[in-house]
Amino acid sequence: MATAPPPSALLENLPVPTLDRPFGIHLWPIFSKAFESIAGYPAEDFRFQPGVTPMSTLKETGIFIVIYYTIIFGGRELMRNREPFKLRTLFLIHNFYLTAISGILLALFIEQLLPTVVRHGVFHAICHAEGGWTQPLVVLYYLNYLTKYLELLDTCFLFLKKKPLTFLHCYHHGATALLCYTQLIGSTAVSWVPITLNLTVHVVMYWYYFQSARGIKIWWKEWITRLQIIQFVIDLGFVYFASWTYFASTYWPWLPNAGKCAGEEFAAFCGIAILSSYLFLFISFYFATYRKDGKRPSGRKSLRRMSQAPLPDPSDIIHGKAATSILNSSNGEAKASGVKANGTSTRSRRA
Repeated sequence: MATAPPPSALLENLPVPTLDRPFGIHLWPIFSKAFESIAGYPAEDFRFQPGVTPMSTLKETGIFIVIYYTIIFGGRELMRNREPFKLRTLFLIHNFYLTAISGILLALFIEQLLPTVVRHGVFHAICHAEGGWTQPLVVLYYLNYLTKYLELLDTCFLFLKKKPLTFLHCYHHGATALLCYTQLIGSTAVSWVPITLNLTVHVVMYWYYFQSARGIKIWWKEWITRLQIIQFVIDLGFVYFASWTYFASTYWPWLPNAGKCAGEEFAAFCGIAILSSYLFLFISFYFATYRKDGKRPSGRKSLRRMSQAPLPDPSDIIHGKAATSILNSSNGEAKASGVKANGTSTRSRRA
């Protein structure tokens, strides 16, 4: 009778992580075969060609974004006098595959970038084409860009479920598709920084949505918004640095700069404008939702009331009802206790 091998022997057969293979196994050949089964050629043969590659022109991107806004606002009007759809199973599937896609792309980015960053440094990776704009990375940039159109389905679930469509959600989804397009066309080597951070946040966020749709309560909802804000702060630090390096070395070489930086000027302006607007909007959302009046509630009653009240869901980033519900809740409690929402006491008629 054969005996099972000892645990030490099993461990010896496991792939050992290295700098070139941080996950132990080489992911790119597996990905390339999967890519070939869909596209008909290996990922190594992919070349991004504006006007040839699907969704590679400003006209195509613009038309798709216009269609998106037409569908969501038209759909909201069509649903106005109809009962909301449940769509639980479809919502579960949607969030699961976006979690999986984000995780797979993130792992592939790490495999490509880690050896470059360790061997040549961060500056080489964000400002040199051979560091941050290699052929494998362009494949991943393009696939990440295409996922932004899949994410537009988030809004379709909202209007079909009769959730409010807020400016933050609608602007963010449309602008992100445009942002990814401009960086792809502009060949910005620093693109991998916002993309990898965004993929990290999306793994966490869509996994939360998936678990929430299953009815599982998760305590770290607020941290999703915090992660998004931290993401934009880091993004802008890298983007501002890369943009300053490019413009200073090109037009004002007498100013302090780190040297040349790969990328087009219009892409730099788009990246700065859109990412800066994201940071402002998400900080505003965070304070309106989690930090009303700019401070935490104090006292035992406030703590008890906070523990009993439902926490705002990160999906409120999408439909923006958290701040309104908090305000309505606080006003309702104030009326019941004879205290106005601003903290001043009210007198009864009898008094």
